[in-house]
Amino acid sequence: MASLRRKRVSVVSLSERMKVPPNKPSAWFGYRHGQVGLMGLGFFCCYAIRVTTSVTLEAMTNAASANPNFEEFHWEESVKHIILSSFFWGYTITQIPASILTQRWTAQGLFSMTLVISGLLTVATPMAAHYGGWQMVIACRVMCGLVQGAVLPCLHTLLSRWSPPEERGRLSTFVYSGGWIGNVICLLSTGFLAASSIGWPSCFYIWGSLGVLSGICFYLLGQDSPSEHPRISLDEKEYIETSLGITEINEKPSTPWKSILGSLPVWALLMAQCGQSWGFWMLLTEIPSYMSSIMRFDIKKNGMMTALPYLSAWLISFPISHISDLCIRKRIVTTKMSRKICNTIGHWVPAAALIGLGYVGQDQPELAVGILVIAVSCNIAAFCGHNINHMDLSPNFAGPLMGFTNTIASACGILAPLIAGVIIKDSTNILQWRSVFFLSAAIYTVGNLIFILFGTSEVQKWNDPIESKDSVVRKVSTAPVMITTIQEKEDERIP
Repeated sequence: MASLRRKRVSVVSLSERMKVPPNKPSAWFGYRHGQVGLMGLGFFCCYAIRVTTSVTLEAMTNAASANPNFEEFHWEESVKHIILSSFFWGYTITQIPASILTQRWTAQGLFSMTLVISGLLTVATPMAAHYGGWQMVIACRVMCGLVQGAVLPCLHTLLSRWSPPEERGRLSTFVYSGGWIGNVICLLSTGFLAASSIGWPSCFYIWGSLGVLSGICFYLLGQDSPSEHPRISLDEKEYIETSLGITEINEKPSTPWKSILGSLPVWALLMAQCGQSWGFWMLLTEIPSYMSSIMRFDIKKNGMMTALPYLSAWLISFPISHISDLCIRKRIVTTKMSRKICNTIGHWVPAAALIGLGYVGQDQPELAVGILVIAVSCNIAAFCGHNINHMDLSPNFAGPLMGFTNTIASACGILAPLIAGVIIKDSTNILQWRSVFFLSAAIYTVGNLIFILFGTSEVQKWNDPIESKDSVVRKVSTAPVMITTIQEKEDERIP
């Protein structure tokens, strides 16, 4: 069978395809769900590896707050902020190269390798801190970022091949919310582990080892596409490929970078993604310090209170994604409108919550936690907004498109903790924290406003570069005709 890397997706709008919807497979749980589960597990481990440093760093530099029997490092606040941002130095560099590699090689193999290598680097971090100080910790984080730069391009490429459009919202949200539940469990466990008899090094050992194991699992059980899965049923494969409108060709399309860079919807998507990256990573990296310095939570309570908003977000992600897909399928709203409504909930509600958080006093910790729950829980709606818009604009190049937008957006992940470090000279000063929260709220607001004004869900013309090159005008067949075409290809393989 021809590899999917020698295929392209010829696509029209979701509403056009759904006029004659493809037949759903007989089994309620299919191999696409298994693949999505494996992706979600991998993304869970990726985020756990990313955020374990946020809480562990407090224990590493303040042994009295955790277990004083373990080594303590006397690093300045500025050094701590540099460590928190260093992951993104490498993460930004490899986004685009990795997205190109997913088109030419294998997204499944690259994602597996990413999990294994980043897990091993995490396991090595305590030793790096002991022998090389904060400089070697930064080196480990930079290298971890370098390999994890492939994560989103890989996942977007795999999801564009495995998720039928009418299930795209909930399948994609399930995968990406795996990162959020990774935040929850990692933040909860890290506080307890750091204060336990096995101390803060165990945080790196446990989460690094789980990353390695998940990489091995995905290498053994994951597949690049339905056409390459050896055990997938014919009706499920037909359902996925018919929904996506996959047809075979004998040429590998090159990524149309010039058209991508000249596309207004892509830039609107980029602005929304930059706002998301800034707000998300500002909250994730700085809230443990806020809880410790302003709300006076100890290391155990800090991890619990920091994790609670992400647990709430993970729980609310399921009804949000289901309602989003249902409204599109029932034609209550268009795909374009659904994306913008979800993104508005995901950005403007957290912006308002952050403004409110700036006025919470030190004697109101419960109110602070409640506001954080609202901010982070509503932010999950962005996964049904701009986060899957790459697949709307270009199913063929969803991976490279994610690589491009996330490269620039990741710069916000670098700047967020660094700028927080510049603004917050005294971590016990609520006025300085207020400035950080107001800045994040403004970035959220502007990013989503641009997405509302200029974003779209229509497949872009440059999604079919081979057709444009050959000046061939083709129409996508209706679903019944496509089913016949796929069946004919299956018949040709039967002697």
